[in-house]
Amino acid sequence: MSAPRPAEPPTEDLSRLAALHGVATSYRPSPDRTVAASATAVTRALAALGVDASTPGAVRAALTAARRERDERLLPPTVVGWGTAAPAALAALPEGTRLGVRTEQGETRASAEHLPPGVHEVTATAPDGRTARAHLIVAPPRLPAPPGRSHGLLVQLYSLLSRRSWGMGDLGDLGELAGWAGRVLGAGFIQVNPLHAAVPGPPTDPSPYRPSSRRFPDPVHLRVEDVPEFGHVEDRDRVRALLERAGRLREAVLDRGALIDRDAVWEVKREALELVHAVPLGPGRHAAHRDFLAAQGRALEDHATWCALAEVHGADWHRWPAALRDPRSPETARARCELADRVDFHSRLAWLTDAQLTAAQRTAREAGMPVGIVHDLAVGVHPGGADAWAQQEYFAAGMSVGAPPDAFNARGQDWGLPPWRPDRLAESGYAPFRALLQALFRYAGALRIDHVMGLFRLWWVPEGRPPTEGTYVHYDAEAMLAVLVLEASRAGAVVIGEDLGTVEPGVRETLRERGVYGTSVLWFERDWEGDGRPLPPERWRADCLATATTHDLPPTAARLTGEHVDLRAGLGLLTRPAAEERAEAAADTAEWLELFTRLGLLPDAATSEEERIRAVHRFLLRTPARLIGVWLPDGVGDRRPQNLPGTWDQYPNWRLPIADAEGRPVTLEDLAASPRLRALIEVLRTDTAGHGARGRDEEGMRKG
Repeated sequence: MSAPRPAEPPTEDLSRLAALHGVATSYRPSPDRTVAASATAVTRALAALGVDASTPGAVRAALTAARRERDERLLPPTVVGWGTAAPAALAALPEGTRLGVRTEQGETRASAEHLPPGVHEVTATAPDGRTARAHLIVAPPRLPAPPGRSHGLLVQLYSLLSRRSWGMGDLGDLGELAGWAGRVLGAGFIQVNPLHAAVPGPPTDPSPYRPSSRRFPDPVHLRVEDVPEFGHVEDRDRVRALLERAGRLREAVLDRGALIDRDAVWEVKREALELVHAVPLGPGRHAAHRDFLAAQGRALEDHATWCALAEVHGADWHRWPAALRDPRSPETARARCELADRVDFHSRLAWLTDAQLTAAQRTAREAGMPVGIVHDLAVGVHPGGADAWAQQEYFAAGMSVGAPPDAFNARGQDWGLPPWRPDRLAESGYAPFRALLQALFRYAGALRIDHVMGLFRLWWVPEGRPPTEGTYVHYDAEAMLAVLVLEASRAGAVVIGEDLGTVEPGVRETLRERGVYGTSVLWFERDWEGDGRPLPPERWRADCLATATTHDLPPTAARLTGEHVDLRAGLGLLTRPAAEERAEAAADTAEWLELFTRLGLLPDAATSEEERIRAVHRFLLRTPARLIGVWLPDGVGDRRPQNLPGTWDQYPNWRLPIADAEGRPVTLEDLAASPRLRALIEVLRTDTAGHGARGRDEEGMRKG
């Protein structure tokens, strides 16, 4: 049987048409290699953008139309300005063009100079009679740096159980952790996994990175006892029975080695919250609830409507009756009225969850944290979920986000997330992105953006095709960054971009220019352009969150011992003989330990595991990184990754509680009393200020 022929590359005309719409016809997996995208991938991507390129004639017609539109257009749909200077797009207008600006604050101006930050509307009239109207985003030139240098904890919230949890960590636990870590450990921040609303099961996808909605949080994280109305539920027998069920779920995880069962937790909480919903709100609470509904507007109404309809018709809106697939149809409006009580229930849950998230951030700041809670923004949403239903016009139909083949995954990746259409975002002045950020910044001291490179381009995979047959589609990164900087500045929040892996040239530099921090993980920081050896601390970047590991990587104890290779070998995930993998992992670790010893951070590479983990963090302190994160499970010697990429049901991803070196679950109360955790944090607490000052002084000298 002969090998399949490679897909045909795009023709010259198709390449020109693709370039006009931001669709790439090739990509570079490495500086010395260029790979052509298939004509099919380019054609399908253009179709998802509303451009017919199905035949040579259609390509020529679309190319002619696109060029004519480009040549005749006075302004793009969205224009960006930084600081007080006039935007470049306006400065390039024909001489004599009259401008009118209506600011976000309602003022009318005849000039675009010295505008306040915001999203304004500009009208241009050229001498030849052409007119244009555009959104004008004015953002501060860059985000302010966080105050001073600080260390913090990284944790997957569901894994952090206390003796009050209902089977998984909740927002009450987050508040307790923040209060303790800020006051006792001197921590400046707590970074958590995405708390976005999940697509309901059973079974519910446990991954927090494939949510139903990124704008609204998941009520499974509620601490039910902290809802004021819970104390006024009249049926105390039901309450006692629910508390007993919650206790059994908690004890199963903490005392009997069970996995976290999100669906079982939600079932108990939902029953309790149904009882809470029947309790009338007091006048003050009622007024606060009404204010929240008014502020969230149609977005919350859509989200709650989807939740109510999903209870009746299932969690994938593509399988609903045809009329209900349209959120604006008369049938959907009628169903919303018929399900008014359920819509109100889900709206109430969003309000309650928002309130507890806000309380957790308030607790963190009151405990002395300069940043507070760092929330995580997933790269996309589930195609069958609430956001994809309510915002259909903004998503590219028939496309999924993923990643091209690379050294770690020869088949590429398909994440199953529909991408936003860059053209529709621009036409709306980036309204959905702005609304998403505004919602998250209500309760975030900082925002981590997963796969921050997605602000620049995303790998689009046509439905039904393997990820090797995708292509990159570019976004207006300047506009996306302007919205991000504008909303983060308004909230006084820090932004951290997850920029690990393959990064397009210039992306990190552009992010740094705008004050967006990067992410540096110790084991990946090597001199890749030189000898490949571990990067000395003085050569690390300063504007980043520096950590030893992440939720997708082995805990530090497993990395140091090589147990992470044994885990992957046992699951059949290795692509080379296990002996080769073990030898390479051991050599990698040995190089780092040798560097720690040479720098005086580790007296002897053969010292205890705890001392080596502390040496890892002493090294992070030697770098100029302004934010240093400790993976909380590292503080108690946990061996198990929270997520093992490349697995689905072979490994209990997203369902493990924090555990000690022997695999015994460790509660929040145990963590607070752990000498091992205290000793690790003491390394950071005693050294952060001094090394931070030195790092800033050295940077100032370099700039000087």
